[in-house]
Amino acid sequence: MSITLELEAFVFDGVPGKRPMVLAGPCSAETEAQVMETARHLKENGIRIFRAGIWKPRTRPNTFEGVGKKGLPWLKHVKEELSMYTATEVANASHVFEALKYGIDIFWLGARTTANPFAVQEIADALNGVEIPVMIKNPVNPDVELWIGALERINQAGIKKLAAIHRGFSTYGKSLYRNDPHWQIPIELKRRIPDLTILTDPSHICGNRDLLFEVSQKAMDLNFDGLIVEAHCNPDKALSDAGQQITPKDLKQLLSNLVLRKANVDNAVIMNTLDELRSQIDKYDDRLMEILGNRMIISEKIGTYKKKNNITILQSTRWDELLHQRISNGEKKGLSEEFIIKLFRAIHQESINHQTKVMNE
Repeated sequence: MSITLELEAFVFDGVPGKRPMVLAGPCSAETEAQVMETARHLKENGIRIFRAGIWKPRTRPNTFEGVGKKGLPWLKHVKEELSMYTATEVANASHVFEALKYGIDIFWLGARTTANPFAVQEIADALNGVEIPVMIKNPVNPDVELWIGALERINQAGIKKLAAIHRGFSTYGKSLYRNDPHWQIPIELKRRIPDLTILTDPSHICGNRDLLFEVSQKAMDLNFDGLIVEAHCNPDKALSDAGQQITPKDLKQLLSNLVLRKANVDNAVIMNTLDELRSQIDKYDDRLMEILGNRMIISEKIGTYKKKNNITILQSTRWDELLHQRISNGEKKGLSEEFIIKLFRAIHQESINHQTKVMNE
């Protein structure tokens, strides 16, 4: 199902329209000197859109929660002295009104805000009648519907310059990343809203500056539109998220190393080769659907037998054994453990659904 939003191009006068669009600046505006020094270095290295957090929603109290509205004049100074666009996060109507007073050019909604429809609606109401670009980060948990709902609420307030920010999702399991990218979710968002600008926030996905390039390159390989990166004049001394911030000079190096591949090609030979390979994929997918369908028929027979013999649907020992065997077999075929677990959890759940249906008949 596709989603229709009333959108305009998310571009800015004086900023090159080529991919990737880049917004950069510190996680938090800490002092006016820090803001101005970082902004100057960013502009010297080709960045035209300066981002900085003014209000910082933190997980725990008694941590640095931003300087608040006293930092807004610093962003105004960046705009006036350096002719850069400015962007900051807003989490309620008061933030919107204060930021508008100082001519902030772009707003974004953070992951915690996106997860709260009441907060999103409050911001939408505050933005009614205002023409300003708004970027919406994905919600904390992997929920594409909640993400789309936030986009719709802001769009219904008359905001047409909308972008989504893919910043990764919380995970309880072991992960290389601070927030697991779950790439399939922004891909699904793009499928459903093809004209929507999507930026990736590698800083919050990684939580570690050493991983930034890998994630940024993946975003470009997926044909996303840009990046929003945390850059600080002295990252190791940052008051928040120090480990994921980089210097403006290092950001320039990261961007220069990115490989930008074509989304479409006109070469007939290349397209014919791709079409042939894709047709092979289609055949395998058809066979896969047939195999899964047959598997569910067997699951229903198992459900009938369990019902007849008064046996519960779930036997945990059997499921554990099955999963370990599938992981072992899949890894021999070059499949990752993460993929195998996700695949067989989905298959197992569908099998339970079929058995439950039989039990309830």
